[in-house]
Amino acid sequence: MPPPAVEKLIEQVRTYQPMADTALIKRAWTYSQQAHEGQKRKSGDPYFVHPASVANVIADLRLDAASVCAGLLHDVVEDTLATTNDIEREFGGEIATLVDGVTKLSKINFTSKEDRQAENFRKMVVAMARDIRVLLIKLCDRVDNMRTLDHMKPEAQERISRETMDIYAPLANRLGMQEFKSELEDLSFKHLEPDAWGELVQSFTKSRKERERYIDDVSKKISARLAEQGFAVDVSGRAKHLYSIWRKMRANGVTLDQIHDAIAFRVVVESVSDCYATLGVVHSKWTPLPGRFKDYIALPKPNMYQSLHTTVIGPGRERIEIQIRTHEMHRVAERGIAAHWKYKERAGSMGGGVAESDAKQFGWLRELMEWQKEFKDPAEFLEGVKVDLFQDEVYVFTPNGDVRVFPRGSTPVDFAFAIHTQLGEKVTGARINGKLEPIRYKLRNGDVVEIVTGSNQHPSKDWLDFSVTTRARSKIRNYLRSAERDKSIRLGQELLERELRKVGVSMNRLMKNEAELRKVLEEIRLSSSEELFLGIGYGKIKTQAILEIVSPQTSDGGVPSQPPPALKEGRIEGLVRKVTKGRDTEGIKINGIDDVLVRYAKCCGPLPGDDILGFITRGRGITIHRRGCSKAFDMDPERRVEVAWDTKAKINRSVQLKVTTANRPGILATVGSTFSTQGINISEALCRAGEDGRAVNVFTFNCGDLQQLKNVMKALSKVEGVVSVDRA
Repeated sequence: MPPPAVEKLIEQVRTYQPMADTALIKRAWTYSQQAHEGQKRKSGDPYFVHPASVANVIADLRLDAASVCAGLLHDVVEDTLATTNDIEREFGGEIATLVDGVTKLSKINFTSKEDRQAENFRKMVVAMARDIRVLLIKLCDRVDNMRTLDHMKPEAQERISRETMDIYAPLANRLGMQEFKSELEDLSFKHLEPDAWGELVQSFTKSRKERERYIDDVSKKISARLAEQGFAVDVSGRAKHLYSIWRKMRANGVTLDQIHDAIAFRVVVESVSDCYATLGVVHSKWTPLPGRFKDYIALPKPNMYQSLHTTVIGPGRERIEIQIRTHEMHRVAERGIAAHWKYKERAGSMGGGVAESDAKQFGWLRELMEWQKEFKDPAEFLEGVKVDLFQDEVYVFTPNGDVRVFPRGSTPVDFAFAIHTQLGEKVTGARINGKLEPIRYKLRNGDVVEIVTGSNQHPSKDWLDFSVTTRARSKIRNYLRSAERDKSIRLGQELLERELRKVGVSMNRLMKNEAELRKVLEEIRLSSSEELFLGIGYGKIKTQAILEIVSPQTSDGGVPSQPPPALKEGRIEGLVRKVTKGRDTEGIKINGIDDVLVRYAKCCGPLPGDDILGFITRGRGITIHRRGCSKAFDMDPERRVEVAWDTKAKINRSVQLKVTTANRPGILATVGSTFSTQGINISEALCRAGEDGRAVNVFTFNCGDLQQLKNVMKALSKVEGVVSVDRA
């Protein structure tokens, strides 16, 4: 890359940070360029093109020189021989910390891609809680990677796009960075749903001139109307981004022609009072749609977004959305937290430069930090983060009038645990706006919530069916696991005592004999009697193994034919009984050991090709779940064993698909023929028509592997009238 490129970058940084250390940026540019010398991207371009592009995206966000340097150096530790210590020695501790926070955990062996993804995210959470610039740099990195994703293999495109859609686009939204969010969603949509994306692009291209003409005409009418009333305004219009339009089409089961509010107009005014006055002018000119007005100025979103939203019947009887905000609100709406950067206030402030007055808006970062400490399972942590941070919110009030924000679908249980763990564990219901409601009640915007408790109440497993927030679900799971652990310890103690009694050994005497107990624990590689009882109670350890240690002489005078099993992570010899005749025996290997009792979980219906986990269940062998199954997260991680599909085995597993369609004649026959075309025979179909003009159809059939299922789902999604296709 020619030298003028670095000068252009420095010139851009100087426009917003005149005193920036430009020599440091030049050194970082040269260091990164030399470190990546000879490396190529998938496109064939020199690898350094990527960090240079990331640095320019960072500069577009108007972040400080340290962030720009970290962008230039963000892949050096991961992809070259340079270390974090080298970066610190050359560029100082601040830049080294930023680079380390962004660097992936490439040198640690994980059991799966999901664990790697989750652990990468966990590390980033810890780093970004200390310095928010870590996340901003990572988002800039992801934006540039998504812009150049066309050169990757299809499977990599799908994996990276799914990760972007699940994690990075919602994080950009949570940080208030709407431009990043929209771009990341559209780029992910392009690779996750290429056919739908192509059709939308084609439709938009055909109607572009007509749309631009309409936007220009309406913008002039709004400007003229407001100018007559003496307002100084900037009016602009644009089509909503492709992914949001496609999501609305899919949710409502309509075509593009039936989406009436695909265009949004933005009116930027001088003051807050002008915002409300402008709203009055707009409503006096065009009829507003009931229920479509939102005041995010009086009640800002958690990401600091402020604006008035209204939908009206505009010119040509078209429904149009109008957003009204001040210039400052617009700056924050576009750049989010990056618009609140304070270069001279970094010391003592949260997150490397966010002013303390703004930091309170990002308390969720501190919550993330606390959550990651509580979760042993990184995948469970990531699942909770997706649920808690990336859903639509509802705003409710405490009896004192304090506003609390929860994911949509939250219940009094979520509210209670947000206040205090003990309150959550004792909640029996809530007074909502003065009326008593059950704990399953779904909170609505504006509800005033007062929790009702009972001294004999405690969490039960069914609470997980309707609780939503990460905090609530984590606390419920911890309570249930603790209760299950105590129960298993008691069971293990009873089982061992009974078996010891049969060979004339006193349990009390064994527990009091420190030398004998230490011998038992050393043989099975445990550290305490509690772990011993727990292993027996869970079914991980056979009591016979203990008997062979404390009473090696059997009742007939013989000796054990084999040594007792060692309890090692990943080993199950002697711990789980063999498969009985007639059970499902094929398809699963457990760390190289096959032919054990295996059951497939009905909750998630794992298929060959799915990433899976096994859980030891006493007396029932190992139950196989899809990795990420919510029921699997309810299991105690101590029962987990890593499993894999046996590639030699041919398996046909029963699976279910939920196909939501428009409720019209002939649609079911078309869907059925699509299954036949894919070589699939439907064994059962449950079809139910709703009052909303849709039908929900659940089809049961046998499937050989995940790829076959994906092919069926893709074919079904192309059928006209099909709204959604999901695994049931």
